Amino acid sequence: MKSYCTATQINAILYAEYKRLDRLALFRERYGKRMFLIAGLGNPGRDYANTRHNIGFDVIETLAGQENIYVLEKKHKAVIGRGYIGGQKVILAKPQTYMNLSGESIRELADYYKIDVKEELIVIADDISLEPGQIRLRKKGSAGGHNGLKSIITHLGHDEFQRVKMGVGGKPDGYDLADYVLGHFTQDERKRMDEAAKEASDAIRMILAHGIEAAMNHFNGKR
Repeated sequence: MKSYCTATQINAILYAEYKRLDRLALFRERYGKRMFLIAGLGNPGRDYANTRHNIGFDVIETLAGQENIYVLEKKHKAVIGRGYIGGQKVILAKPQTYMNLSGESIRELADYYKIDVKEELIVIADDISLEPGQIRLRKKGSAGGHNGLKSIITHLGHDEFQRVKMGVGGKPDGYDLADYVLGHFTQDERKRMDEAAKEASDAIRMILAHGIEAAMNHFNGKR
């Protein structure tokens, strides 16, 4: 048996949607018409905690702790938290699709929150071409062999999104690359990466406040 909405119910639905869009428009007018999606890449589960490939998750957790944002809500194949950083509305996200499918979650989040991915998306990922603890900011670029970035580029259809690259060091000779990036940090490396996560959080705050160019000039090249 089919069920139909009454005219009153339809009007209530339309009014609720109108108010939602109105609130979004008011928010974007009040806060510079921007809402940033900050996504750290990694793999879910205890087995992957403290691994080189999960440094994106670590930066999100560091930033969330500093800004009192709770990243607990499960939505769009990710665990997310919503809040403000320096008066700017942000969504912090840890995709739960596993690294190779990160783009599925990023695409869903960007579509749902109407993110301008060229200006309002910041992706944090590990990079084996940089020394452990070194960070480098980029406005765009290829995946560089990183499967998480490759998935995002595939789902967005371009590579024009901001990223924070976290150096984890190159793999030693004779190591399998997958085994290396899924390997755990040593105690000394962990200390270095904890400091790098704090520096990356500072870099993200500068991107939000002053733009990617200013942040690149300030942070790129540091060791």
